[in-house]
Amino acid sequence: MAAPEAALRRARPRVRITHWAFAGPAAALFVFFFAYPLGASLYQSFTADRAGVPTWVGFEQYQRMLHDPVFWKSLGNTGLLLVIQVPLMIVLALVLAGILNQSWLRFRSSWRIAYFLPSVTMLVAYAMVFKVLLKTDGGMVNQVLGWLGAQPVDWLNNPVWARVSLIASITWRWTGYNAVILLAGLQAIPKEQYEAASIDGAGPIRTFATIVAPQLRPVILFCSVTSTIGTLQLFDENLVLTRGGPDNATMTPVLYLYKIGFDQLDFGYASAIAWAVVLIIGVLSFLQFRFFGNAEREKR
Repeated sequence: MAAPEAALRRARPRVRITHWAFAGPAAALFVFFFAYPLGASLYQSFTADRAGVPTWVGFEQYQRMLHDPVFWKSLGNTGLLLVIQVPLMIVLALVLAGILNQSWLRFRSSWRIAYFLPSVTMLVAYAMVFKVLLKTDGGMVNQVLGWLGAQPVDWLNNPVWARVSLIASITWRWTGYNAVILLAGLQAIPKEQYEAASIDGAGPIRTFATIVAPQLRPVILFCSVTSTIGTLQLFDENLVLTRGGPDNATMTPVLYLYKIGFDQLDFGYASAIAWAVVLIIGVLSFLQFRFFGNAEREKR
């Protein structure tokens, strides 16, 4: 028995070396392309450029953020999107998923692919398409309004309509994506439950409230959290459509930190804004999980 045990002890270092040989490249990529940049940006948020030399300034950048009206306006714009665009998109996705789940719908697979395709288009490409469609002079949307006898709308240069344009573009791109996820949740609900509800005389609204909504809660939570994170990270659409204007009406924190970092080369303040966004994402995600988690526990 001693000989096999000794051989096993000699083999263990080889096993460890083999493990690291496979895990090493992934670990190195993680350290150099994620962990190190993350730590460097956190350190940089506590520094400021003094005569070309990064100097430790403590919480000065965060204090500056608290008194920056443009930063607070960007947060207000993002909050408006969270309050209007995210619920609107989730509701539309629920309706669309319900339609795509109907047995009477012909070519269901083709419809599902068609509604999912916008989510895989390039961000800049689809934003450029919307910019062309919403041009004040010669844009297709204003041409259609002219045919209907309405006056043209300055979609991208009016603060109100610029926000509407941004909401419309984001909703167009991500509604189908969320609908496909919700559709998977709908298909996981046993058909026998729908049949039982029909026998009991439950209508569509009662069936949704008592059967669909409770079982779809985790999927709705997933869509809500990912949509919230995506909205807080909004960058490409408003950069291409309006560059944050007019009058910062479509400015978001990520676009603002981009302008601070790459237009003004103030990377310390840009890093502080980035970590503020990370903190906000964490808090909102926690609150969403807490709210849905409490509702799930109460249901049980």
